[in-house]
Amino acid sequence: MKYKLSFCTVNRLSDQIAEVIVNSGIEISIEMVEELEVFFAEYFTQPFGVLINKVNHYYYAFEAKLVIGSHAHLKAIAVVNYSKEDQDFTDNFVKIRTVDQWNIQSFSGLDLGWQQAYEWLKKELSTC
Repeated sequence: MKYKLSFCTVNRLSDQIAEVIVNSGIEISIEMVEELEVFFAEYFTQPFGVLINKVNHYYYAFEAKLVIGSHAHLKAIAVVNYSKEDQDFTDNFVKIRTVDQWNIQSFSGLDLGWQQAYEWLKKELSTC
């Protein structure tokens, strides 16, 4: 199922996996993060994973960087990057949030990364 939020589309790929595609050119605010958290709380009451499909370019407000990915049931994050710039951003973002010890993995969208990301999430969630 596909859901439209104010800044992104969320594809519910399974009972445990959501794909998030942020609209192009958006700066994600703390309010947008809260909107996504409310969505996750409504549709994912058990452990789940998120596949972030970075097919579009977007940015995060500093405050949003500090709170995103904090949902209690979020167990794994797969990020599909399509450029070196996006990969570098993902790497730096993970460094900022090192203390959170996220279960996160990056994949190249240019090398069948979406399918690899989806399979990795299924494997990570199979023990939940």
